[in-house]
Amino acid sequence: MTTELSLFPPDKAESTAAAPLAHRLRPETFDDFLGHEELLGPGKPLREAIERGSITSMVLWGPPGCGKTTLARLLARYTDRELVVFSAVTEGVPRVREIIREAEQRRQVEGRGTILFCDEIHRFNKSQQDAFLPSVESGVITLVGATTENPSFELNSALLSRLRVFVLQPLAPGAIRAIIERALAKLAGESGKPAPPLSEAALELLVRHADGDARRALNATEALLDHVLRDRKRAAGAEVPAETVAAVLERRLAQYDKAGEQHFNLISALHKAVRGSNVEGALYWLARMIDGGEDVLYIARRVVRMAIEDVGLADPRALTIALAAKDTYHFLGSPEGDLAIAEAVVYLCAAPKSNKVYSAWGEAMQAARDYPAEPVPLHIRNAPTALMKGLGYGAGYRYDHAEEGAHAAGQEYLPEPLRGAKWYEPTDAGYEKTLAERLAWLARRRDEK
Repeated sequence: MTTELSLFPPDKAESTAAAPLAHRLRPETFDDFLGHEELLGPGKPLREAIERGSITSMVLWGPPGCGKTTLARLLARYTDRELVVFSAVTEGVPRVREIIREAEQRRQVEGRGTILFCDEIHRFNKSQQDAFLPSVESGVITLVGATTENPSFELNSALLSRLRVFVLQPLAPGAIRAIIERALAKLAGESGKPAPPLSEAALELLVRHADGDARRALNATEALLDHVLRDRKRAAGAEVPAETVAAVLERRLAQYDKAGEQHFNLISALHKAVRGSNVEGALYWLARMIDGGEDVLYIARRVVRMAIEDVGLADPRALTIALAAKDTYHFLGSPEGDLAIAEAVVYLCAAPKSNKVYSAWGEAMQAARDYPAEPVPLHIRNAPTALMKGLGYGAGYRYDHAEEGAHAAGQEYLPEPLRGAKWYEPTDAGYEKTLAERLAWLARRRDEK
């Protein structure tokens, strides 16, 4: 049964008028909650579980401003449980134990459950996270963790196995637009004055500025209206243009975390765009990383890796250019040296691709692991002493430069179990076509012997 409860105690309800707009507009029902229809739309399992009051411990994983805290409050509202908000940034394990004791008493005395909402749960190290385990296991608390980081990396396996993971995406532009329009109406109602109309371009700029973050959208809207209403030169009822919005908004900071999942996601995107020969995609992800503050030498090292792994011998110049870009950046620094990395990325995108050396190296490494103790054939061993010569070291070795084509056709270089192996199969792309022709000629000479 759905129980309607106020989100704020009666004695605190009035104080919310001075709270930030994002707090004042926090939805109180699912009907007001925008976005995440894939999880919370009518008939969805999570929505039905919440409305039945049968929720279990969970972690909400999503970017800032996507509604994690609001959802936790709705969980408490719809399940008639006490909501205790806890921040892993400012509080520690002693407070967790205190909350658990209070939850045990509440269950015994009132027969009422407790939702412990742990904001920024990833800030607890994996040992500290163990403090939740016994009470989650016994059901004393329903833990709702919120995190912007990948739970696979940030939560210990014991805790993660006891939690359902729900992924919340950034809010869609349509949801952000609705939130802004709701904010305009709210602010107009509070001020007693009609909200100034926004041009379509101005509204679009606000939506784009939000980057799927409702809190950012609301803060920007509040700042914009404060500026507009204080502007004495503005004609009453005049439409707010995009230029005014641009003047008010602070520059959007890149959505990037050099130590978190974004770091790995963006370098993966850059690498795959280069592999896919997509110049614009590669430049975009490169720009995102540099603009987000990534160590450019780290990017340069990865670009060198791309030259080796994905271009390979289809264009041997790619490695030279990637190394030159790295050295150029090291010499010039940012921002001048950034262009050298961009130049190398464009070259790699346009270059013919081959991963055949990469594949051949992997097969050779596997062969070395499968046959780790095979002796070197006697004829290709060095024989610096008379004893070694007497034992047959170097016997029968044919000096390649003394033979036709500087190639001792038919001479074996692998131990017996691996003879006949063929790991490197060049493509017909770029320079590898020339290599393929050379290797085919060598194979024919070998067969003739």
